[in-house]
Amino acid sequence: MEEDDYNKTAGGRESVPSAANERGTLDMDMSGNKDMKSVKLSEEINMKKQYQRETEALLDRLHLPDKQQQKLSPADFLKVGPPVKQNHDMSEKDVAHTFIQRLMMLDYRARYISVRQDSPEVSHSNPVEEFDTNDTGDNDLDALYSTNVDFHQLNLKTHLHPMDVQMAVFHCSDSFFKQNMITKLSQCQYALPLLVPDPVTMNIGCPLWTFRQIRKTWKVTEMKDNSNIVTMKSMPICEAETPMVSFLRLGSPSLSKSELMNTLINDRHKTFFHRNCPGSTKSRHLMDGVAEIAWYCPAGKPSDAFTDCIAFCNLHGDALSTVKQRDILTDKSSVNVVLVQTLEQGDKSSAVISALHKSPKPLIILIADSDGGAVQMKKGKYKMGLNDRSQSNVSEELKKIIGKILSGPHETFQLESMAEVSGVKVDEDDKVCQKGKSAAMKIVDLLQGMDVSKIKDTYLPCQGQLWHEWCKINKDLYHLKGNIESEKCKKQQKLKQIRQDQCKVSCSKPMKSFIESLSSLPTTEKDYFLKWTQILIDALSTDDLGSILQKYDKKWAEVLDLKKTHDKSDLLKKKQTELDEISTQLQSATFGLEHIFREMEQIYEAHASLQKQPERGQTDWSKYPKLAAQLMISGHPMELMDGDAGHVPLTWISGLLDEVIKKLGDRRVFVLSVLGVQSSGKSTMLNAMFGLQFAVSAGRCTKGAFMQLVEVSEEIKKDFEFDYVLVVDTEGLRALELEGKATLHHDNELATFVVGLGNMTLINIFGENPAEMQDVLQIVVQAFMRMKKIKLSPSCVFVHQNVTDIAAKEKNMDGKRQLQKKLDKMAQLAAKEEDCDAECFSDVIAFDVQRDVKYFAQLWEGSPPMAPPNPGYSESVQELKTTILSKAKQSAGITLSQFKSKIQDLWNALMNEQFVFSFKNTLEIAVYRKLEVQYGNWTWTLRSNMLTIENGLHTQIQNGNLHKLELNHLQESNKTYDEIKKAMTTYFDDDGDKDMLVQWRGRFESKIKEFHDELLRGVKKKLDEVIQQKKARKKLDDKKTEFENKLLQKSKELAHQLKDKANNEVELEKQFNSVWSGLVRELIADIKPIKDINYEEDQSTVLRELGFELALIHESKRSDKYKKIAEVGDYAHYVSLTKHHGHENDMESDTRGQRNRLFEFVSEQTKKMKYSWKGYFQHKEQQEIRSFIDDVEKQSLDAIKSKPVATRGYSLTYLQEVAKDVKQKVTAFQSKSKYALKKEFTVDLLLYVFHRAERWLSESHMTFKGNNDAHSYVESKKMHYYNIFRSFCKGSSSAVVLGQLICDKLKSSTVEAICNKTAIDFTKEMKCNYPAFNGNRSNLEKHVLKSLAEKEDFNGFITYIHHPRKQAETYIREEVEKYISTKQGKEKALNMLKKNVDDINTLVSQALYDATEKVKTHTGDPDKWMEEFSSLLKDKLTFNTISCQNFSDLNSFDFLKEEIEKGLVSIIEELSSLSLDNMKKFRMKPDEILIDQLCDCCWVKCPFCAAVCTNTINDHTEDHSVPFHRSAAVMGWHIRNTVDLCIEFCTTSIASDGSFYPAHDSEVVIPYKTYRTAGPNFANWAITPDGSKLEYWKWFVSRFEKELEDHYGLKFQGYGEIPSEWKTHSKEQAIKSLDEMFKL
Repeated sequence: MEEDDYNKTAGGRESVPSAANERGTLDMDMSGNKDMKSVKLSEEINMKKQYQRETEALLDRLHLPDKQQQKLSPADFLKVGPPVKQNHDMSEKDVAHTFIQRLMMLDYRARYISVRQDSPEVSHSNPVEEFDTNDTGDNDLDALYSTNVDFHQLNLKTHLHPMDVQMAVFHCSDSFFKQNMITKLSQCQYALPLLVPDPVTMNIGCPLWTFRQIRKTWKVTEMKDNSNIVTMKSMPICEAETPMVSFLRLGSPSLSKSELMNTLINDRHKTFFHRNCPGSTKSRHLMDGVAEIAWYCPAGKPSDAFTDCIAFCNLHGDALSTVKQRDILTDKSSVNVVLVQTLEQGDKSSAVISALHKSPKPLIILIADSDGGAVQMKKGKYKMGLNDRSQSNVSEELKKIIGKILSGPHETFQLESMAEVSGVKVDEDDKVCQKGKSAAMKIVDLLQGMDVSKIKDTYLPCQGQLWHEWCKINKDLYHLKGNIESEKCKKQQKLKQIRQDQCKVSCSKPMKSFIESLSSLPTTEKDYFLKWTQILIDALSTDDLGSILQKYDKKWAEVLDLKKTHDKSDLLKKKQTELDEISTQLQSATFGLEHIFREMEQIYEAHASLQKQPERGQTDWSKYPKLAAQLMISGHPMELMDGDAGHVPLTWISGLLDEVIKKLGDRRVFVLSVLGVQSSGKSTMLNAMFGLQFAVSAGRCTKGAFMQLVEVSEEIKKDFEFDYVLVVDTEGLRALELEGKATLHHDNELATFVVGLGNMTLINIFGENPAEMQDVLQIVVQAFMRMKKIKLSPSCVFVHQNVTDIAAKEKNMDGKRQLQKKLDKMAQLAAKEEDCDAECFSDVIAFDVQRDVKYFAQLWEGSPPMAPPNPGYSESVQELKTTILSKAKQSAGITLSQFKSKIQDLWNALMNEQFVFSFKNTLEIAVYRKLEVQYGNWTWTLRSNMLTIENGLHTQIQNGNLHKLELNHLQESNKTYDEIKKAMTTYFDDDGDKDMLVQWRGRFESKIKEFHDELLRGVKKKLDEVIQQKKARKKLDDKKTEFENKLLQKSKELAHQLKDKANNEVELEKQFNSVWSGLVRELIADIKPIKDINYEEDQSTVLRELGFELALIHESKRSDKYKKIAEVGDYAHYVSLTKHHGHENDMESDTRGQRNRLFEFVSEQTKKMKYSWKGYFQHKEQQEIRSFIDDVEKQSLDAIKSKPVATRGYSLTYLQEVAKDVKQKVTAFQSKSKYALKKEFTVDLLLYVFHRAERWLSESHMTFKGNNDAHSYVESKKMHYYNIFRSFCKGSSSAVVLGQLICDKLKSSTVEAICNKTAIDFTKEMKCNYPAFNGNRSNLEKHVLKSLAEKEDFNGFITYIHHPRKQAETYIREEVEKYISTKQGKEKALNMLKKNVDDINTLVSQALYDATEKVKTHTGDPDKWMEEFSSLLKDKLTFNTISCQNFSDLNSFDFLKEEIEKGLVSIIEELSSLSLDNMKKFRMKPDEILIDQLCDCCWVKCPFCAAVCTNTINDHTEDHSVPFHRSAAVMGWHIRNTVDLCIEFCTTSIASDGSFYPAHDSEVVIPYKTYRTAGPNFANWAITPDGSKLEYWKWFVSRFEKELEDHYGLKFQGYGEIPSEWKTHSKEQAIKSLDEMFKL
């Protein structure tokens, strides 16, 4: 008996099925008093309830209890989860999910999952129950023959039926997951549910929606003119009109109808599940009453069973019980096939058979018990006996009969017609589905009736010619020729114009309707809307695509045949041209949902680039990325690269990912890229692996690159550092034998792009064709090599698909060895191409041929179109997924924002042919810039700590408490250094970008150590000088102390004599002067007064001594031009027309000696014509002189600053030594040059050096004078001591006088201490909170440039251009001054001052108290008090001990304390009103501290435009770089042998096809694209092509056009003419552009 016999459901049945009686006998009162109708109704109700209970029990066993309300959705399975369970036996709770997962992976064995017996209740082939009795004999026999044993009770629960699992999942799924599930079942070549009874309501439903994604392809064979004509058809199965053969069974025949049907469709595959399939059981719950449908699709071969596509429909269960389904099928079918046990009149089935026999529809009756073959009773009516006949015999005969019937006129069946059948609930009638369809129809109705190839041009104009033209021009920006900047401006204007044109034609009616629906529809309706749009759009292009594809295949075959014969004739060219034309047609006719999204993308890009607001009636373009982001998050693939234009829409991608980040947060993703040739099954593999939705049907291959987010499931998330896998699927590399160089370039671009994006790349190789494989490998290996050179390290796995006999281990090993050989060979070839060293592939990327090569079985098990997927393929997919996840565990992935940056960096670099040179890793730059800021903070912490230590030690030295500085005195800094090292360790170990930071860790750790050591050395050197100064003036200090003691003693004695004249001021002053004069003479005897420097006179003296005329010296001084010699634009006036060798006119000497000279003989006549120097005196010569001046300045200043001016004073010999050295340097420079320098140059250079040294010499000499000039000292002290003398005269006590002396010393030392401390505090405040100073070097650069632009100071600009550090120092000084003068800055500084005054007050008051108390306790004298008081202040205040020999009569220390406190009050009051200008008078100055901190960085200039490297570290090992470069005109570059300024930006030049001379005397030109090969100065600069507008320097050149011409003596003309576009930039735009450029 067929398995269908054992169970019957209630769906559409007439009578109570036997299964219900088996499950539980209905206990009904059948007495005659009951009405028969009510009994029947009652039976049906009870039966329905029983059925529902059993359904619930089944769902409960499958762990699907809540899914009838909360349906399974695609989102539940669009996740990266744990590996699918492969064990043979599993528990019931896992069955449903395992079935789904295997089905999604195209494993048709999903139906045949063995279930483990979790409980003894569950039975499939249960152990035989034992009846153990003690009786023997008759009792045993009674038990044997007993019929009372309830077998059903013994088997409380039966084994799950595979089709119950399938149908349970179906019923518990939402419509979208049902659609996915049915699509996968179709791909597995399984029958699909057509009519399904609802398990709750028992109503019959038709899941038409679930068929919508299914597309069938077949080949029809027709006889024409005695030959077979084969035509291919491909269409959505819902639209296909095919004959339908319906199979029904009446009663319970012994043969399986489903098994017989399989032999008709595919005798190697179990299309319809039947009783002999693995896992089949008697009990079946959800299948009876279900009608399944499957299609036979011929392959166009002689072995085809039928010549056209035929639908086969199978009604499960007894058709006598399922009347409604039976009637529908017999009505819709072309042929009815009925299976009965016997054919007898009067039995239950005779009525149905009679009706079918009378029907005009063809009928075939199969009789199980009857012998004999087929008999035609009348036209279209057959009967056939099955008894004692083989299945193949029956099958063949049945095929012939069906074929014969269908060869004549017959009805056809179309799935969509099911919507018209009454009494059947079609899922598409659901309101939500209809709303989605209605919205989609609005769009499709607008497109209806139009030629498909014209739809895109008409309704999606932004992505067609306009966008392609934009892409072409944009790529041309990287191949500029001629007047580069002018060309660039023109092209940028064209790009802008195209964007304007796009804006004008954007938002057609279909697009407007699409956007409105996408914006307004609720989530489910939106999902339906998108699906319907895709379905309906596909339907528009199906016919056109099919015919074009056939033409393409035919033409391609012809071209390949000609190529094989090496035919180079015109015929080949003609065929290739025809192929190109068909390809263009194909592209025009290809129209899908992705094109609508592409239009959205282009509308957004156009409006965003122009910042154009939406006009009335237009949709809001700024919301487009938000709409797309919602779809991407829900699992919709999004286009990453437009395959038609071969371009990445960066603005759109950036906006889209920004919105995704807003919704999800900046999640980490693992990027998985896939590469391989076209049609090699990449998308199929990804869809099977992750349940994705990459397009694999509709006659289209993936075009471009698409990305899809797949969430990592909660079950395994803990094992990974990322939240999503982002899969990038590509269009595939093309067949190189068919295409030319353009395709190779495109393939290289695509491969480099996706390999660079991916954390891992799957390289998909199809088949075993070594030539094809070689093409792919060459491209891939080169891409990996490029990644290595730009420090990206993706991993890779090779997937070798469609390999026969993959089980043969030896063959696999050999295959791997061959692959390894090929990869090594390709690596060597790519190494030559990329100018890199690599002997084998593992030199390029970490690769293990044993682990990283996977072999895939061929996808189909047999020949398509009827072949199911190979189960081995599914296993391979599972194994590959496991490998990917195991490798992914070792990766942290990247954040979405980093992914966005990576896309931009890779694409911008790919636009330039020199990818490696032009790659700008924004991600890495951002991380490095952040590290620079941290490094700045760490060094500042060390510096500020060291300043505090230095301050304390300086005070100790001045107090005479420290005479020799050892390194252990600075050990206090080690504590801070250790804290910084810990902070660094934490930063490098815990930061989110630790994987990228690791490359700099060692270098920065050594840098911070070097910085700390340098700080220690610097402070020690500085304090050693202070000690030397202290020692140098010790003799004078001792004399001063002796002088003060004598003065006090004499004053005291004299005051005693004059106490009666205390009120006579004249007499007192006279007597004091007498004593004062004598003591002063004694003090300054043999000490000469220290003179001030007469710097002007000294300079003239030195220059005259060197032989320069006084008139020349005076003229140079008067003009003041020497002060700007380092910033002169044109040095031509300093240069003689030829070299001088003792004679003015030695130009006519031996020409052979002048062969290498820059300037040749120029006749007097030519001189009279004022021949332009510019033809000969080039920019490079100007640069040489400027560099020479800078070198001389630095070396001379270093020499001067090495002199002991602060300890020994100024000496004229210092200037003489430097002047002599400078003159020698000028002579040496001229000897190596090809030109001579005039005397004026040497004079101006010397005056410039003296000018630059003047400030330092002056300050150092003033320090020396302040410390060593006794004359100045006595003059400053006279008034102070006169007041003390008066106090003595007036009878003041010793306590009062000593208090005065102490307060005088305290006043000067507290002012110094407070100002120094406030300077440090104020510097900390500015460093941490002032925008210009709280970042890295780039940040300072930005603010310097902003300041210059705001002031429009041309001279400041010139200083910055030629001496950027000098201008940066000027800026820092100005900003400090400005900040202190602002209300906020002043308030903060005064608050700091007040706090420091309070701290000093507290310190002194406490010291007074402690010293007084200690002396009182220990009965000390004044000297003891003074010693104690001084020691308490020694670390904070400079306080030299006062000798108390004149105050031995002091007897009240409390009184002394009170007197000092009184004086302290007035000191504090005076200090509180201290001006901030006082800070400038002391050692610690905020501007100097900031200059030391911020300017200790890299100042190397770009060899092209002199832009300054913005690396925070001085001698960094990374390439020099700057956020943006400048126009060469800024530096005075000009065209060789002309006066035309060169206006190009080097960032534009290196993307052009131009060349340059690396030196002024070079005869060899270097292409800009390989600028690094031009020499050491060029090699270590990273200059990347920059498509940005660079408004700042364009504004500068336009704003100061005249000034620059005058400065350099050149003209903006010819090639150097300033493009009109540059003049449109305002100052505000220029300043704003700085923020954009310095974002990093």
